[in-house]
Amino acid sequence: MVTNSHSRWGVRLGTLALWAAAGASVVYWGMRLSAPAPGVAAPVALPPPAAPDAQALARLLGGLPSLPGAAPAAPVASLSSRFELIGVLSGRQSGGGAALIAVDGKPAKPFRLGAEVDPGLVVQTLSPRQVQLGGSVQGPSTLTLDMPLKN
Repeated sequence: MVTNSHSRWGVRLGTLALWAAAGASVVYWGMRLSAPAPGVAAPVALPPPAAPDAQALARLLGGLPSLPGAAPAAPVASLSSRFELIGVLSGRQSGGGAALIAVDGKPAKPFRLGAEVDPGLVVQTLSPRQVQLGGSVQGPSTLTLDMPLKN
C-alpha cells in the first residue's frame, strides 16, 4: 500500500498557516483594542478681539470729529433701566408691604413703603405686580416698575 505523503504534509502545513494567521489576527486586534485612546487635541486659543476705535468709527459714519483732548461722553443710563423689580410683598390688610428691587444690577434689597430706593426716589405705592417710585410719598410718581412675566 502506497500512500501519498506529500498531500498529508500539504494539508498539515495549510492548517498550520491558517491557525497562525488566525492567532496573529487575534493578537493584532487585541493589542489594537486594548491600547489607550489617542488624547483629545487641545483647543486652540483665539486671540482677544480687537477693541474698535470709537473716533475712527464715528468719522467713518459721518460724525463730527472730536477735539483732541476731549474725553468721550459716557453713556447715560435711563432711569428705568437702572431698576429691576424682583418681587412684591404687599400688605393688603395692614396697608404696608415691601418691594424687592435690584438697583444697577446689584443684588435685590427689600424697600418698604416710603423708603428711599435711590437719592430722590422713594417707594410710593405697591400693588401685587407693580411698584411706583417718586420724589416723595405724596407727590406724583416718576417711575413705574412692573414684575417680569413668568415663562
